[in-house]
Amino acid sequence: MIFCFILITLTACSSSNDSTSNVFTAMSAGNLHTVALKNDGAVLAWGYNGYGELGDGTYTSRNTPVPLSVLGSSLLTNVIVISAGGYHTAALRNDGTVWDWGHNLDGELGDGTNTDRNIPVQVSNITGITAISAGGVHTVALKNDGTFWTWGNNDYGQLGDGTNTDRNIPVQVSGLTGITAVSAGELHTIALKNGGTVLAWGLNSSGQLGDGTMTDRNIPVQVIGLTDVIAISAGESHTVALKNDGTIWTWGSNSSGQLGDGTTAESHTPVQVSGLTGITAISAGESHTVALRNDGTVWAWGLNSSGQLGDGTTVESHTPVPVSGLTDVIAISAGESHTVALRNDGTVWAWGLNSSGQLGDGTTTDSYTPVQVK
Repeated sequence: MIFCFILITLTACSSSNDSTSNVFTAMSAGNLHTVALKNDGAVLAWGYNGYGELGDGTYTSRNTPVPLSVLGSSLLTNVIVISAGGYHTAALRNDGTVWDWGHNLDGELGDGTNTDRNIPVQVSNITGITAISAGGVHTVALKNDGTFWTWGNNDYGQLGDGTNTDRNIPVQVSGLTGITAVSAGELHTIALKNGGTVLAWGLNSSGQLGDGTMTDRNIPVQVIGLTDVIAISAGESHTVALKNDGTIWTWGSNSSGQLGDGTTAESHTPVQVSGLTGITAISAGESHTVALRNDGTVWAWGLNSSGQLGDGTTVESHTPVPVSGLTDVIAISAGESHTVALRNDGTVWAWGLNSSGQLGDGTTTDSYTPVQVK
């Protein structure tokens, strides 16, 4: 899931939830929560909060956006990037520091402990960070010198340091330089090099590393036959890449058609998504994938049991289908079983599973078409 991935906040005296008061610049969908960044630099979050992943100082789930706790808000200013993981959230400040909160059993908060946090804590021993991504139970970061740092669960080598030892402070990925983009999946990690090639490591049970095998790796291996890549996204057990010609390539698990090639056959090397060109952004969820076209429309494929494809049905699709009634979109993010999109007017729209309020519309009712976050 990309985990891709953002932060939320809450206070007992939260401000009005009138949708006209929230103008967002970024958002990210996690397993059961969503985070977003406002144009004034504030972080808001909504959905499941059992581990404190909303950062509002409580463990109470929310079905509308709440800000960080008062203490958290004072600590966490000037945020420029947010990422929602499985049950934790990460934020990057403009000073190059990283702050995390939520689940921490495996050290995914990177603060040197294994204690859950319901307000942000600073990740230890790293500065100069330019990009972050929160995965299922680990977190990754890119430094301004092109080196790659990771922390959290390492059962399958997803930290890339040559071991399978969990880390609660950042460790450097072995032998990686010249990295321009990063993405943490459920239990694997991918990186984009400055020449347009892709590297991957971690769990490989469905071929999600794209090296033609099903062998887990605790150091990076190159994805086979893929060049000219400009964007990447790691899901639960599949991976997605966008090439500079606007085509999408996918590999890994395909049990629900999340590779988008018209089949349900698993692939251990990249295959092209059917019938989509002119793509500008991609995001991989648990078992579905979404893409943004250059005309501002959103397309989705894969599992649709909760309406996460946004086409008004719960029928899975093995090829891309358009999300109903959504235009002027500038950013997208796929969570476990829900999807969110940012429009050019600063509004956020969501669809799919809503059991914990992760759609942010004030209900816990699933929606098969986009609804506006309040």
